[in-house]
Amino acid sequence: MTKTGSISRSLTLLLSLAAFSSHIWAQVDLNGTWAARMHEDWKDRFPGPDGGDFSGLPLNEDGRARALSYSTSALAMPERQCLEYPPHYMEMGPFPLKIWTESNPVNGDVSAWMIGAWSDRTLRTIWMDGRPHPSKNAVHSNGGFSTGRWEGRTLVVTTTHMKAGYLRRNGVPTSDEMSMTEYITRHDDLLTVVAVMDDPAYLSEPFVVSRNWQLEPNGFAPSFGGTCVPAVEVEGIGADGGVVPHYLPGQNPYIGEVTKHYALPADAVMGGAETMYPEYRKKLEGKYAAPVHCERYCCGWVASIDPKGDAPGIACTSRTARGQ
Repeated sequence: MTKTGSISRSLTLLLSLAAFSSHIWAQVDLNGTWAARMHEDWKDRFPGPDGGDFSGLPLNEDGRARALSYSTSALAMPERQCLEYPPHYMEMGPFPLKIWTESNPVNGDVSAWMIGAWSDRTLRTIWMDGRPHPSKNAVHSNGGFSTGRWEGRTLVVTTTHMKAGYLRRNGVPTSDEMSMTEYITRHDDLLTVVAVMDDPAYLSEPFVVSRNWQLEPNGFAPSFGGTCVPAVEVEGIGADGGVVPHYLPGQNPYIGEVTKHYALPADAVMGGAETMYPEYRKKLEGKYAAPVHCERYCCGWVASIDPKGDAPGIACTSRTARGQ
């Protein structure tokens, strides 16, 4: 081989390695089991929101009406007991994440990122092979249809074709027209997911949430959800009895509960786009006074770990928080 040919082959090899390295380093390893960290949003993700609490949600009138008609007893219907939440329940629920890759056996490229299921959410596939989203008339599923792309060290996921479901576990609805964009970023052993949810049927503006998980090297989370077996929980509810639990307009008994516990004005509790923004506090001037005693969810995340412990700078004064 001539000297010129040797140099040419060496340059080709170096360029190939550089291209391979840039391709690899443009991505981040998300594989592993990630435990939920709920320091800032424990109430929403673990025990669940209060009935009739729609504060901070950009609900339109249709969304609010649907939410106010919801009764949690509907989940006792045998035909609804095994329904799974839409993909955004990953951000709204309390469960860990198991994340892994599926690779193309021919070229080794990552063809999809997988996020494991849980008892009430299905397996998610995030396609990375450039395939387009289906027609708007294509089948909608509990897992939706997700595609991903890397923007720097952030995985950007676009999800469409979701079945209708709930945005909060107190009946705030989502429609099958909803779409969602997620920004998944790893910072060492922390995983942050920012989700932007857009639902033209029930939301007047996009709803944005940020959630955190932490890598658990010795942790475990399932790849697939367990088998669900429906049973008669309440006689007369569901297919056999024909009763569908609901509240007629003006009859929801939970209206006023949040005002009672936290002294929040009713207008704020009913939500709306303006309740998402800091400027809304100006409208509450003269209408809000903090309750004298905290009797419910006083110390959040800390109290959930240690019922007799105090959060930093906060004394848990309620009997519930003290474990009494």
